[in-house]
Amino acid sequence: MDFNESVTKTNLARSFAAECQAGARYQFMSKVAISQQLQFISDTMKTLAKNEMAHAKVFYDFILEKSSGNVRNIPIEAGFPFEMPDLKSSLLEESKTETSEAQNIYPSFARIAKDEGFPDIATQFELVAKVEETHARILKYLSDLYQANKLYKRDSQTEWKCSNCGHTHIAKEGFKMCPLCKLPQGYIIIDLEKELR
Repeated sequence: MDFNESVTKTNLARSFAAECQAGARYQFMSKVAISQQLQFISDTMKTLAKNEMAHAKVFYDFILEKSSGNVRNIPIEAGFPFEMPDLKSSLLEESKTETSEAQNIYPSFARIAKDEGFPDIATQFELVAKVEETHARILKYLSDLYQANKLYKRDSQTEWKCSNCGHTHIAKEGFKMCPLCKLPQGYIIIDLEKELR
């Protein structure tokens, strides 16, 4: 199929727009987290924003490559979320958006790309879907902790580490202020990989 006549071209443009917007929303959320002295959440949101922009670049590059640079404008119509960037609601809402991308949107776009004869694009949609599934889990977990006021509390002994100076402490609750560098609790690193297992 001619790429410029394909649904895949439009799906790539929609995906590019969605990933750019997610990257921007995560940067907005990062600023909110900083204003609440939650450096770890801010850093996490910056990492997710960086991931989203990397996905956007993959989609953008496919559009340029497959169209031989002959695309000036791709009209798209799609709904994109606009949420208040407060952490209480945004973490959960963004996890739902990521879940939808991972379980519905990108798998559908991958099937269409395969059917239209673009297996390389289909593979990338599938790979991005896996990352979005991980993003959904991270955001849902942070939302649950934040909403339950348990961001820095656990039911069992946990290692709490200051992201600034590296001081570690084992307890059920993270230190309010790092005893070594005196930065606030929001600088504690949460080992998401370990806790999400």
